[in-house]
Amino acid sequence: MFSGFLRIAPSCDVCELDYGFADAGDGPAVFVMFIAGFAVVIPALLVEVAFSPPVWLHLLIWLPLTVAVCVALLRPFKGVLFALQYRHKAEEGRPDGQDE
Repeated sequence: MFSGFLRIAPSCDVCELDYGFADAGDGPAVFVMFIAGFAVVIPALLVEVAFSPPVWLHLLIWLPLTVAVCVALLRPFKGVLFALQYRHKAEEGRPDGQDE
């Protein structure tokens, strides 16, 4: 499905399905930001309340963790949204009367 880390291939290597119909846009990034935000901010707040570490230590711990969570989740979420577009036959919206 992917030809790069986040680049969708033009077609399937096995069944030659044309992937030109699908465009996940910014959808995966939005979901990943919400999940990463909750997954990182809540523990960061708990650590702040329990231990009160200095700001540099927060940055040292939570910034790399945020980046790792986002990078780990972005590709699977893009794949899921791509598959949902295929499953539900989602296409680009067109004004009424302008069907192909």
